[in-house]
Amino acid sequence: MERGPKFKRICVFCGSSAGNKTSYRDAAIELGTELVSRNIDLVYGGGSIGLMGLISQAVYNGGRHVIGVIPKTLMPREITGETVGEVKAVADMHQRKAEMAKHSDAFIALPGGYGTLEELLEVITWAQLGIHDKPVGLLNVDGYYNSLLSFIDKAVEEGFIIPTARHIIVSAPSAKELVKKLEEYVPRHEKVASKKSWEMEQIGLSPTCEISR
Repeated sequence: MERGPKFKRICVFCGSSAGNKTSYRDAAIELGTELVSRNIDLVYGGGSIGLMGLISQAVYNGGRHVIGVIPKTLMPREITGETVGEVKAVADMHQRKAEMAKHSDAFIALPGGYGTLEELLEVITWAQLGIHDKPVGLLNVDGYYNSLLSFIDKAVEEGFIIPTARHIIVSAPSAKELVKKLEEYVPRHEKVASKKSWEMEQIGLSPTCEISR
């Protein structure tokens, strides 16, 4: 009997700019196509420009459901033209991340700027704390995230991140390889804190939202 997809929805963090290289735009479309081929829906930051627009359009055109989560104050700036899929307007950036996490089984970061890094590092921190066990992946297009990975390796070397927590981050240069690695991910780190109800409430999760292992 054919198994269904391991993930129902994947959250993608990415830039509201398209970047300077065509490879970044190609990677966004490639990832969208890969999600469609695996019958996986998309959760993302709700913009229709830049890499956000490219991946959401690719997933939507492929017939999969798209959920865009965006703070009301950012809608005039980030959303231009027709936004595809379902748009969830939220009050602020914190609620945005909570809503994205609640609806997702895994996280992927495409190239992006400050906002992408902030979202990425927060879900990595939640994993380290034990708030969730969902895999976190970097689509390392043309080595875009090499310097970030080097910084994290330096933090391990200097004693600020334990070596097993380094394995929270999964990276690959192509969408197909990355999703495969995420499917195979098994947490290796000891949780800093146990899952407490107040922690779950802080990010809008409940224990039943977790992906079964």
